[in-house]
Amino acid sequence: MSNKVASDILSSIKNPIFREYAKIYSNIYANYLEQIQAKGLKLDEYRGEEQAIALEKLRQRGVAFRNEGKSLYLNWISPACEACRKGINSLTFFISLMCHRHCYYCFNPNQEDYAYFRENKRDCQAELAQLAKSGQKVSYLALTGGEPLLHHQETIDFFTLAQEKFRRAHTRLYTSGDLLDQDILQQLQDAGLDEVRFSVKLEDDPQLRKKVYDRISLAKEYIPNVLVEMPVIPGTLQEMKELLRILDNLGIEGINLLEFCFPFHNREHFQKESFKVKNPPFLTLYDYWYAGGLPISQSELECLKLLEFALDQELSIGVHYCSLENKHTGQVYQQNLKQKSSGLAYLSPKDYFLKTAKVFGEDIPTVLRIFKRKNNSQFQINGDHQFLEFHVKEVKTLKGLDLEVGISSSILEERSDGTYLRELKIDLTYPEIFDIRAI
Repeated sequence: MSNKVASDILSSIKNPIFREYAKIYSNIYANYLEQIQAKGLKLDEYRGEEQAIALEKLRQRGVAFRNEGKSLYLNWISPACEACRKGINSLTFFISLMCHRHCYYCFNPNQEDYAYFRENKRDCQAELAQLAKSGQKVSYLALTGGEPLLHHQETIDFFTLAQEKFRRAHTRLYTSGDLLDQDILQQLQDAGLDEVRFSVKLEDDPQLRKKVYDRISLAKEYIPNVLVEMPVIPGTLQEMKELLRILDNLGIEGINLLEFCFPFHNREHFQKESFKVKNPPFLTLYDYWYAGGLPISQSELECLKLLEFALDQELSIGVHYCSLENKHTGQVYQQNLKQKSSGLAYLSPKDYFLKTAKVFGEDIPTVLRIFKRKNNSQFQINGDHQFLEFHVKEVKTLKGLDLEVGISSSILEERSDGTYLRELKIDLTYPEIFDIRAI
């Protein structure tokens, strides 16, 4: 059982103590969904059956599955995207959040101090110098915005210093492409830029898009890796197929297809387009750093269809689908890897949450007898919620017993008064079917 289906199967939990405990998390998620709808957004009733079929087809056709299916690619993927799964030694900077574009789906307003950085700039030169002085290992460096090229000279200076201080680091630039020209590309090449990622706006008129395509083509002459990165808006499948053909003909390395999200503003536009929020929005509800917002239903399915299209058309371009869930795992990994946790916790290699097992109420004495017989003293008893907590590897020792076992998912949080292990959800399993490789 997980949060996304908790309300559907709470009644199947026989143990009353466990059922009441699971209800805590079911209610938290239900309240969250109510808040979404209170803001005037609809939740899609569609539960992803078509996605599951599409995913299996892609797997059978040899598409590479990464990060437990949160990231899929064909032909090629940027090394920076590969590193994103854990986010180790990878840093992204911005000079400011100023931008000449007004994309209705932009999530920059969710960034901390957005209003300030719409008017002011960061000293990225000083930040890079301090980073180098700290001795921290850096393998990937990126500059985003806003639009970085509104600050043309600072952008060049950033990558020049990055090449000097972190010679082996892979560097990349995010840009609309509007302000890019031959002179700037030459300077970026001299500064050692490894990768440039353009955004293409389907809402632009064809003439403006043609100018961006020309700059993408020009960039190939100067920068080793040229990509397009953009969200896939539901209802644009045919336009996106045509875009893939164009980019393939241009001969660039790849395109990153992002899951389209509601950024917590411009609600009226999303309502007008009849967009619905994916239900459930998250596999595990949490305060994620990535400010992208709420995933919109059908975007993922159209991304998968674009991968299938690239296969059918035998395109050479790299096509990478990056889901919203894929954006979150780096945070979870870093939070749970850095801190020391109790010996009861298991760091999941699948989602990087810390897992423990729990039995409740009248099942506790039964499990304690098994542990005593096996000389297992690695457990904790919680009297307030009446559960026995232990390492998930011990679930297999309970085979043959008629038990309901809860699998807890938690994350470590650094707060002002110390480090805390915060439980986020609890799943239901049974000793006879439990497989540690599946959590």
